[in-house]
Amino acid sequence: MSAPALSADQAHAWDALSEALESAGIDLSDGSVRPRPEGTTQVLAITGKAGSGKTLLLAELTKALREAGVDLISGDYEGRKKKERRTLAILAPTNKAASVLRTRGVPATTIHRIIYTPVYDPEYEKVAEWLAGQGDRPTVEGLTDEQLDRARAAYEAYASIPAALAAAGLRGSDFITGWKRRDEPLDIGFVDESSMLDNKQFEDLKEIFPSLVLFGDPAQLPPVKSEGGMVFGQLAEGQRMELSRIHRQEADNPILDLAHALADPEVDFERFERMVEEAASRDERVLLAPRADAGLMARSPVLVWRNATRIKLIGAFRKAFGAADDLLTPGEPLICDGLELPLKHRKRRLDLEARGLIKGAQVIYLGPGKRPGFSRLWIVGAEEPQVSAASIVKIEKDGEEEPFIPFAASMGAVFLHGAAVTIHKAQGSQWERVQVFAPDLWVAARMGRIEAGQPLWKRLAYVAITRAERQLIWVTRAALARPAEPLTTGDLEAAPAPFQLEAQSE
Repeated sequence: MSAPALSADQAHAWDALSEALESAGIDLSDGSVRPRPEGTTQVLAITGKAGSGKTLLLAELTKALREAGVDLISGDYEGRKKKERRTLAILAPTNKAASVLRTRGVPATTIHRIIYTPVYDPEYEKVAEWLAGQGDRPTVEGLTDEQLDRARAAYEAYASIPAALAAAGLRGSDFITGWKRRDEPLDIGFVDESSMLDNKQFEDLKEIFPSLVLFGDPAQLPPVKSEGGMVFGQLAEGQRMELSRIHRQEADNPILDLAHALADPEVDFERFERMVEEAASRDERVLLAPRADAGLMARSPVLVWRNATRIKLIGAFRKAFGAADDLLTPGEPLICDGLELPLKHRKRRLDLEARGLIKGAQVIYLGPGKRPGFSRLWIVGAEEPQVSAASIVKIEKDGEEEPFIPFAASMGAVFLHGAAVTIHKAQGSQWERVQVFAPDLWVAARMGRIEAGQPLWKRLAYVAITRAERQLIWVTRAALARPAEPLTTGDLEAAPAPFQLEAQSE
């Protein structure tokens, strides 16, 4: 098996990873796989700025491992455990980050979906084994041949066991009886956006994966509550490989040009704004805007530095759309701020978290649920996005200490409004069009704060800019443009199969 065409720094990283994998029983040069030798553990990191080819390298390594016969583990289903079996899991800290990888052909899942595994009903486990190629076509009471054929077609289309079983007419509560914390280690783990990992997550992952490879950008912001910076900064020099070359396909990208220009110590805020203006004058992928676009905020939040700015923009957004003070309007964006459920509701918590309702998840409000206090929600980036859950929605108001709560169950998922988000919380996410609130960055520049040897405003600007996939919108004034159309949910795509949590959550 020959290595793909790579740049010099990518090839160096490939060789180092190939050597580490060979010591663990996998030879990428000839595609041979042996059982993992006893006692082999390794943690490596591939770091580099945006455009340096981290995702390409991750994708090529994944392809090579799968061609060698290494089985892919997802959060849906693992299949039978065999002593000689070698496995790979590709992880990201958030649903949005995992979905970004999936759109690039990399079958990623969230860290949570690997730490907690689904427990299948034994009858439907036979169907899952058959779909995964580990068993014969089963005979299951209540499932016709036509339903099994629909499940097979859905699995071939989506590579998802839950989506396949849902296509056969089953609900999650039919085939998943519960969730359990993983009690046995896996094999190889690739973790994207590892700059977001905290020390607890890092320790959990090291317990699960004897071979762990972190992919991360050292120019991002470290986790808010972290001590000592990013976890890959703890590794010895020989465990870290840096990709420094910006690849040809990214070289004419004005968004990345601006991001990398921030590394120049001669570039201050005023000079950087002139660079943004120049980029906007010659390329439509960069846009100067005197006001934030309220319509775009419904799906792609304005990125800000200060909480006070976030709260003011959310208030302006709701006023612009005529949202009632005591109600949420279908189509309003929310951000999950955690789950407030007591220990006796552990199964419900795991159900919701496994479906993507975890802290930091971006959610669109679809309308009230069937019971008081419940909301129908669309989880952005989740593979089965439609859920119904008990909700506590908090909308902070400018000048008021206590948030307004238009929607509240006695316990459940807690949400903040998502029309504006701090740059820290935006890490790991990407949107096609991103609005960056420049007045906040100007304030950060005037304060003169330094973080990890860099002016804070530059680190904030780098993270914010690199959230944009296709267009960067640099908002120059603290103002909001009126929306052209009312809020809607009609733009949301239908889920691949009608797999919802209504029965489990209500």
